[in-house]
Amino acid sequence: MTSAHEHITHHGGSHGHHQEHDDSGQAEILDLDAEVLAEHIASITAWLPLKAEPRRIVDLGCGTGAGTFALLERFPEVHVTAVDASVGHLQLLREKACARGVSDRVRTVQADLDTSPWPDLGAPDLVWASASMHHLAHPGRALRGVYELLAPGGLFAVVELDGFPRFLPADAPEGRPGLEERAHSETDSLHAEHVPHRGADWGPMLAAAGFTVEDERTITVHIEGDRSEAVGRYAHRSLRRIRGAAASALGPEDLAALDELLDVDSPHSILRRDDLAVRTERTVWAARRA
Repeated sequence: MTSAHEHITHHGGSHGHHQEHDDSGQAEILDLDAEVLAEHIASITAWLPLKAEPRRIVDLGCGTGAGTFALLERFPEVHVTAVDASVGHLQLLREKACARGVSDRVRTVQADLDTSPWPDLGAPDLVWASASMHHLAHPGRALRGVYELLAPGGLFAVVELDGFPRFLPADAPEGRPGLEERAHSETDSLHAEHVPHRGADWGPMLAAAGFTVEDERTITVHIEGDRSEAVGRYAHRSLRRIRGAAASALGPEDLAALDELLDVDSPHSILRRDDLAVRTERTVWAARRA
């Protein structure tokens, strides 16, 4: 599951110095997301209503490989074609595949899914798209592309999230309670303009593209911070990116409180808190090509 964390910036675009820096920041969050939510990703792959074990899978918007590696583990004989717009993410995915000894079961393809025609991705039995479809400017066209791509009877799994995970209690931090929600509110406004399909109901759009939606499931995620030290790093990196997007809209007191949370040397750093938790929701649609 890529993405299984919302990206602040849109997929695609130029690959200059700024893009490379942004890819690096996204990659770190995607890796932390994969580490912290590993059990939930595995539960989704186990839930998929497959009629037979797939032999060929395409992971659309694969990021750094959370979904790719979960699927490789779930299906020991499968080959995965991992597709993403980011050259940097794909390079990291290939390095991980080599380190895990599965490079012979992974093919990477750099592609912008808003362009057409798509490169040759074979005829997969399963297409997996986690936190990637809502980034597309023309999702209806992409859904029809997936329908044509799938082998007859193949399954399309769309995993989407309701927004950025929350980490802090509602009464935190001391002196500026509700700070996290206010920061999210500002970034939500930004996304409503630039990523209008986030939070969409993909069922009707899948049906319009010709799919039969066989099942839908919403997973509520609540992971206490004491279960993994990675939760603190995940919270820190996520709030740091949100600060970059929301800084101009936050008041000076909120901005100062946020900066104190992000200051790793501060006694009030988010890395020193013992009340963190990862709270989010993911919805999965399982749609079949007739």
